[in-house]
Amino acid sequence: MGLTAALAAVTLTLALTDRLGLYINPDSTWFAVAMAVLALAGAVLSFSLPLGEEADHGHNHDHGHDEDHGHASGGVTAGGVAALTGGILATGIVGAIVLIPPATLSAELAMSRDTGTAPLFQGADNVALAATGDTAAFGVGEWASVFATATNPDAFDGDEITLTGFVTPGDDGFDLTRLVITHCVIDAQPARVPISAPDAPDTGEWVTVTGTIRDVDGRLQVQATSVDVIAEPEDPYEY
Repeated sequence: MGLTAALAAVTLTLALTDRLGLYINPDSTWFAVAMAVLALAGAVLSFSLPLGEEADHGHNHDHGHDEDHGHASGGVTAGGVAALTGGILATGIVGAIVLIPPATLSAELAMSRDTGTAPLFQGADNVALAATGDTAAFGVGEWASVFATATNPDAFDGDEITLTGFVTPGDDGFDLTRLVITHCVIDAQPARVPISAPDAPDTGEWVTVTGTIRDVDGRLQVQATSVDVIAEPEDPYEY
């Protein structure tokens, strides 16, 4: 119960300091907070249970002490080892969550997860929206889907865009990359847009790129007119 309370307290603290988004999709914040409150309430209520009551299985203990309840007295049981091991692992996990400050996933992780394809959850709707010019809310994830799946790339030639992300290596300049989260950081997928620029910033640096989409032999890329190095945004993920 102590470990559960500690994890719940950390969850609520992250929510109150607007850092829970470093771990989960903001749309799930209400659920995580509600479960944390319930966990804390359960931890508090557990103190109302009399000490030793959890070991009472409903047996009648008025028959003296000669009844064998099957408890081992000559050594550590397999169940005891399993419980001890589980307790140590749980303590280590919760301790790490409590002690390690929240941080964003790294560019190295994004590159290791890069499969060379657009994020799986992106669909053809983005291409249709981009074709109508309704791209005001598009981020790296949406444009990565458009670049990967558009069957008429010339339709986007000449479009002006401004995007923010971090730098990863690319074939012609660099790739502007962003991690896109569906539920939590475990399912984070990298989305990337190729940027053509004479000088590439260092890998992992956050930049804002302004440029023009060009169709280069059937392959879309952004020809940058400006690449400005910026601090990591408060909300580094796309959802």
